[in-house]
Amino acid sequence: MTQGRYQYETSPRKINPDYDRKTKKLPKKRQLKIVEDLPRKQVKVSAEQRKRQMKTTIIVAGLFLLLLIISCRNSQIDKQFIQIQNQKKQLATLQKENEQLKVNIENSLNLSNIEKIAKEELGMQKLSSKQTVYVSLPKKDYVESASEKIVIEEEKNWWEEFIDKLLKR
Repeated sequence: MTQGRYQYETSPRKINPDYDRKTKKLPKKRQLKIVEDLPRKQVKVSAEQRKRQMKTTIIVAGLFLLLLIISCRNSQIDKQFIQIQNQKKQLATLQKENEQLKVNIENSLNLSNIEKIAKEELGMQKLSSKQTVYVSLPKKDYVESASEKIVIEEEKNWWEEFIDKLLKR
């Protein structure tokens, strides 16, 4: 009985196997050819071929590095461009706000607005003829010209001040 033996296969054991038990061969349809691994031939690479391979490798690596640098620089340029655009938007909004504030200031400096605020908020009134007071001044001019009282004082250094003090005593 062969049922007690372990079989080394990947599929489960079949009840009715396809191969002949006596010869232990598969039918002709299912026979597999076993191909032995042939020893690999070692290929010798010449010095010129190695140099060419190294040159191509260096050129490919250089091109890759160049493209990487260009890509990084373009991303930095894009970031700077976005920052500039954002700052331009902020500048435009600030200029609009500035213009609106200027218009508000001009409106608030309007004399009719000032009069309205003075009447409503501060309770002020226009002067009446009874509140007017006249002041009479004599015709004599009390203003003195600046040319009469010009006094020029020169600054003295410490040595001259010392000498002046000695001479006065």
